[in-house]
Amino acid sequence: MHIGTLLYTWFKGKNVGTDEFGNRYYKAAKDSLHGKQRRWVLYKGEVEASRIPPEWHAWLHHTSDEPLTEQSTRAPQWQKEHVANLTGTAQAYRPAGHAYKGGHRAEATGDYQAWQPE
Repeated sequence: MHIGTLLYTWFKGKNVGTDEFGNRYYKAAKDSLHGKQRRWVLYKGEVEASRIPPEWHAWLHHTSDEPLTEQSTRAPQWQKEHVANLTGTAQAYRPAGHAYKGGHRAEATGDYQAWQPE
C-alpha cells in the first residue's frame, strides 16, 4: 500500500464498508473524477485485484450506486464462494502430468487420427 493512498484516505476518504476478506472500501467526501465520485479499496494483505468480490467490484466501477448491504451480499445456496486468482502461487491448479506433479502423463489411447490432405 502506498503512503499517498493512506494519506488521501485519512484526509478525504469516507469508509463505506468491508468485505468478507477484510478489504476496506472508501469513497471521497467531495472530490470527483470526470463527474463521478472517487471510489477505492484498501486491501488486507497482498494487493491483488482478483481478491475483490463481484458485489464490491460492481460498486467500485459505478455499476451500482449504493454499496451492497449484508443481506444482498449473501450468495444463493448454489453459488460457490469467491476465490482469488491463484495463478503463479503454490495453490495454482496443475493438471495430472504437470512437471510439478511428477511429469508423468497417461499413455495415448490410439484413438486419434491426424488429418491428411487429399
